Amino acid sequence: MTQTLFVVSECAPLIKTGGLADVAGALPGALADYGDEVRTLLPGYRAVMGKLGKTKVVEKFPDLFGGPARLLACAVAGLDLLVLDAPHLYDRDGGIYVDAAGRDWPDNPERFAALCYVAATIAVSGAGGWRPDIVHGHDWQAGLTPEYMQALGATVPFVFTIHNIAFHGNLPADRLGALRLDPARFTADHFEFWGQISALKAGLTGAAKITTVSRTYAEELLTPEFGMGMDGVLRYRQSDLVGIVNGIDEGIWNPATDPDITPYKSAAGKAANKKALQKIFGLGQSEGPLCVLVSRLTEQKGIDLLLGALPELLDRGGQLALLGSGDPRLEVALHEAAAGHPNVSVKIGYDEALSHQMVAGGDAILVPSRFEPCGLTQLYGLRYGTLPLVALTGGLADTVINASPASLASGVATGVQFFPVTTQALGNAFVRLCDLYADQKTWKTMQRNAMKQPVGWETSAADYHAIYASLTEA
Repeated sequence: MTQTLFVVSECAPLIKTGGLADVAGALPGALADYGDEVRTLLPGYRAVMGKLGKTKVVEKFPDLFGGPARLLACAVAGLDLLVLDAPHLYDRDGGIYVDAAGRDWPDNPERFAALCYVAATIAVSGAGGWRPDIVHGHDWQAGLTPEYMQALGATVPFVFTIHNIAFHGNLPADRLGALRLDPARFTADHFEFWGQISALKAGLTGAAKITTVSRTYAEELLTPEFGMGMDGVLRYRQSDLVGIVNGIDEGIWNPATDPDITPYKSAAGKAANKKALQKIFGLGQSEGPLCVLVSRLTEQKGIDLLLGALPELLDRGGQLALLGSGDPRLEVALHEAAAGHPNVSVKIGYDEALSHQMVAGGDAILVPSRFEPCGLTQLYGLRYGTLPLVALTGGLADTVINASPASLASGVATGVQFFPVTTQALGNAFVRLCDLYADQKTWKTMQRNAMKQPVGWETSAADYHAIYASLTEA
């Protein structure tokens, strides 16, 4: 049994902006099946504090980067939590990373340095009588943890997971003193990155093991194209880098029990959900597949490629229902596309219940990302028999079996992949998708294959358990 402290900036169901929260919320339960105990350290954002029940104060900090703070222990939704209640850092309107205008909070360095510093104190002294054997940080917001662990004399191993290397948590070197960082370690071997402090690099250089969220993404990170300036560091640490594909919470994402949809156990039950979804989005009946997309609206997610390739889908009777928010220019372009064609409907924003209805009611789910470390959307699609159409990158390459002539002949295909990640290739993929949909015998076989795919945490949790065991037994 390993006692592990998760250090995360978001965790479902308490607070979520993306897939990191889903992983942080689901993985502890999966690890428990292997005898591992996880406690999750999370910032006490206003939205989080409002969801806590009975709490116990296990530590106090008179001055934590600008104000007093308390560490609260509690249990919520099956999770053992340690919540950092620091109102001067987290009790505010706006998002957890950005203000109401979409700008990064200017004190983000202090907000997440505080999280890391408290994680290091727990590694040294414990919290409420509990002390971890492993500290496991997630993304740059947890990246400074090993620096504070080193400064405070912690001896437990640190594991660092890269969910998306595009975000570094860089800040000016003049914040060294304010963040209580050792100037002697502001070097290329530790957390200096082109004259700046890099929280991400601190995590990469200070970790005993580095994991990322798919095997293909682990390989991609070693290249300049995908490494985002950290490929050299990762090549140096290559022997300690492991790709472990994410899973999904099969209790929450289960078409047979999902409270937001008309439940079904086989793809034959999708018809009622498709009809309901078309009504929600104001779409009529169509000869082609109803494609759904739930995403942040950014170029990384390939939304501009989708706009360019959309005629190939629409010309063949296909439909698009989209839910998301992001780049204002892409939002405007999507609204224009919807205004110009009756088979396109767009809703700006995010709605968890509606996302379930879309996954259940769609024929195909689109993930045209330029890069995608793992992706969870395609896993939801597989679980619900909604065939993924995905770019051949990262975890999308690892989790979807392309409908090639060989895979179709052997009856194992689960979706459509396209490469290179261009508008032309996506348009060609839409043509293939529509041809497959027209052959309902083949389509139904692919749906059955998709719903049989293992998309939960069992195998991946075993891999994390093995890493923890290797570090604690050494």
